Amino acid sequence: MEKQIQFLRQTSQKEINAASVLQEIESLRIKYLGRRGTINKLMEKLPALPREERIISGKEINELKKEIEKALASRGKEVIEKKHEKQQQETLDVTVPGIRPQIGHIHPVTQATTEILEAFTELGYEIIEGPDVENDHYNFEVLNIPKTHPARDLQDTFWLTNGLLPRTHTSAMQVRVMEQRKPPFKIAVPGWVYRQEREDATHASSFHQVEGFAVGEHISFAHLKGTLFTLLRKVLGDETKLKFRASYFPYVEPCAEVSATCPHCKGRGCDICKQSGWIEILGSGMIHPVVLKNAGIDPKKYSGFAFAFGSTRLAMLKYKINDIRLFTGGDLRFLEQF
Repeated sequence: MEKQIQFLRQTSQKEINAASVLQEIESLRIKYLGRRGTINKLMEKLPALPREERIISGKEINELKKEIEKALASRGKEVIEKKHEKQQQETLDVTVPGIRPQIGHIHPVTQATTEILEAFTELGYEIIEGPDVENDHYNFEVLNIPKTHPARDLQDTFWLTNGLLPRTHTSAMQVRVMEQRKPPFKIAVPGWVYRQEREDATHASSFHQVEGFAVGEHISFAHLKGTLFTLLRKVLGDETKLKFRASYFPYVEPCAEVSATCPHCKGRGCDICKQSGWIEILGSGMIHPVVLKNAGIDPKKYSGFAFAFGSTRLAMLKYKINDIRLFTGGDLRFLEQF
């Protein structure tokens, strides 16, 4: 029995050392340690041996079993490590140029909006955001647009089943803010607005708008003009010219539409500005006394101005874009230019 054990110790060690893959190591484990393996066959011969020899041989067989188990585990670890080293040598080449990840960037409308709000901040305005979904009271009623007013047709929009609506203008925040503050104050309200609009190169059913308004004592139309000249030239450049033209908005009186020189033709006239040399960018005026009164502000003591423009429209002017639909079309060839 002793010679068999010594022979098995030598042959098992040689075979284990020669194993080069995990499958071979598993086969050797079954061969030596399995239920029908060599070790168990030796154990089955023990009962036929004399008592003293049986004790000595049983001890040696157990020691051999532990040696084989340890040798198999050690060899298995070596095979795995060599496999990993080989894989790294085959797949990792530090001299190969890396793959540059695609890095996103800020949307052009967001870029323009950020610049606009920075200009507002420099002028001392507080930035406030409002809800995208409004009620009829703040979106129309308190802005001097009752249900029977024909001006509602100008902002024909979508209505929800609960009587609310996606706001048609950021002006809906005017009275909300006035109800919570005492004059004087200067507020800018950015946000998306939604209208039932026939879309074309210069009109969209959903666009980003910024509202600006100020309320205090002795505020006049001159303050409004000065603010707009300063604000828009900060965003569009010092060479920008503005033109005020009388218009009508129910929540301001007197009212004015403001146009800027077309950046595409520099005022000479082109297809974008319809040969006029000007592009309309915002509506403005002095806050109507009825709106101030609806907000709980005495119109005899305080006055104010308000204006609103589309950040998207301003981005068109700033970046010389000829179609507003490009901003929301999702075409990466367009967006990657910014």
